[in-house]
Amino acid sequence: MSGGERQRVAIARALAKRPQLIFADEPTSALDSTNGRQVAEMLRTTALEDGVGVICVSHDPRLEVYADRVVRMEDGRITDPGVHKEAFTG
Repeated sequence: MSGGERQRVAIARALAKRPQLIFADEPTSALDSTNGRQVAEMLRTTALEDGVGVICVSHDPRLEVYADRVVRMEDGRITDPGVHKEAFTG
């Protein structure tokens, strides 16, 4: 299996257990842009439809559009605590 295939299998295994909380560490790291987007959409859909909490750690800025909140860190310190999207819409 390629690294991307192993990554997708690991995500599918985690989702199959129907967890209440998912910690995703670099979930798109071994994926091309299309598969990375599909994984991000799957995690977002799982969060919204199943009420699952998803905490995603990533260097991939493309994932930000799927987040309710983005917290930025540099050198082990929080540089931007993020704002909930509701603050922009509500």
